[in-house]
Amino acid sequence: MLLEISIVIVLTLLNGVLAMSELAIVSSRPARLKVLSDQGSRGAAMAIRLAEEPGRFLSTVQIGITLVGVLSGAFSGATLGARLSGWLGSQGLSLAAADAVGVGSVVVAITYLSLIIGELVPKQVALRAPEAVASKIAPAMVFLSRAAAPLVWLLDISGRLVLSA
Repeated sequence: MLLEISIVIVLTLLNGVLAMSELAIVSSRPARLKVLSDQGSRGAAMAIRLAEEPGRFLSTVQIGITLVGVLSGAFSGATLGARLSGWLGSQGLSLAAADAVGVGSVVVAITYLSLIIGELVPKQVALRAPEAVASKIAPAMVFLSRAAAPLVWLLDISGRLVLSA
């Protein structure tokens, strides 16, 4: 069970990094990033490039957040929820009640954890020092943006087709 909990925590932290990077890049002041870039910060230069293509960057982040959310929900419900349901059943709860309470409890706990650690705290960190966060996280986001480029392209084309119909 420790492995399952560790996987959910890692996915939640990954969601937090994505949420933090999104807000840091979007809320950074270009002039401050330029100063950091001129002082030799490669991360600041990368953050400037990401901010110049917000559609591509934000699509990449959204793909990551959606994927992490789906994986976290599916994994936690299938593993942790099932374990808790089994334990509740062994304590005398009917199978139907054990399933409902077990999965429901895990969903509530994971949702709470995701909101605090995967969204709210990372976004507050990003707002406190957007340029510093953007400069540090930009290299990883550039890599992720390149890796997700084919999927971003497909989604962009799909969105355009839906809008043109």
